[in-house]
Amino acid sequence: MTEIPATMRQLRSLVAPEGELRLSVGIVDTPTPRDHEVLVRVEAAPVNPSDLGLLLAMADISQAVAGGSATDPTVTAPIEEPVMRALDARVGKEMSVGNEGAGVVVAAGASPEAQALLGRAVGFIGGATYGEYCLAVPQLCLPLPDGADAADGASSFVNPLTALGMVATMRAEGHTGLVHTAAASNLGQMLNRICLADSVPLVNIVRRPEQAQLLRDQGALHVCDSSESTFEADLVAALRDTGATLAFDAVGGGRLVSQILNAMEAAIVPPDAPYSRYGSDVHKQVYVYGALDPRPIELRRRFGFAWGVGGWLLTPFLARTSAEDLGRLQQRVVDELTTTFASHYTDQISLNEALDVETLQRYARQATGEKFLLRPQA
Repeated sequence: MTEIPATMRQLRSLVAPEGELRLSVGIVDTPTPRDHEVLVRVEAAPVNPSDLGLLLAMADISQAVAGGSATDPTVTAPIEEPVMRALDARVGKEMSVGNEGAGVVVAAGASPEAQALLGRAVGFIGGATYGEYCLAVPQLCLPLPDGADAADGASSFVNPLTALGMVATMRAEGHTGLVHTAAASNLGQMLNRICLADSVPLVNIVRRPEQAQLLRDQGALHVCDSSESTFEADLVAALRDTGATLAFDAVGGGRLVSQILNAMEAAIVPPDAPYSRYGSDVHKQVYVYGALDPRPIELRRRFGFAWGVGGWLLTPFLARTSAEDLGRLQQRVVDELTTTFASHYTDQISLNEALDVETLQRYARQATGEKFLLRPQA
């Protein structure tokens, strides 16, 4: 078994009282697993949008400034006063970052579940995966197939289980089709593959023609480009074809939620239907699960009274999912790790390279087609 060092390197994020984000690679004690925990030597961790919210604290990354040295880099960036008010609870507290990753279990607690993973390569959720070692609980570890690379398992939790969770939520709430925004993302491509395999009607919403073509090349049947002048008409037509009344929105701000609800209503109500001030009685639901657009959600109501807008996150979904159902979802991810649930990375970076200002500004853009993989051991 690999010798475990007493200390390790870990990416740290601090919001200073002066209104400044401070990023560093700190030296911290290597944690020791308790009875129901394992210690993973982290080989790979993806840079997901959900990680960037904590890492960057909504700072103005366009004004980021490098500091420190080549071997001990730091980055600072200003945070606007309104944002600082929202971050009051984390001011002055250095925080670890990273929701998921993959690596080898090098130490385990006394419980049988933990001991069974000793020496195994796993994908896992850990909450501090941007470091050389990370604690995890066995229930949130996914043993990887023999021969699987850490890069294959690094994104085996958040995106796959989010996509599967969307389909499961659709079925649980009685809907028969889905709408997904920012649909050309890695997660969106996974969801498209799931829906094609499971015969679930899916309407994909993207923002550029090349994203639309990417999905069509992968077999997507309904793709609507919000940059096109015909977007709203195209969306209504796709919703008529699919009957989708549930949407998952990664954008979060602006008018898109309203456009989706209005299009759902227009798809439900025939053009020659009698006037009703209350609209249809078919429930239309949008769950916001991301914040690519930080503006407020703007609702322009032409969708009657049978509607809802709410938040959806993976962690609460997992908490209300039975162990048996979660096991089935995880087994599907393992079985289809390099097909349905494959993630593709354009860049692989070390902990120090994550604090290179130019690199940081690139992954902070969250551009479709660019996904970064952190290699903490590099």
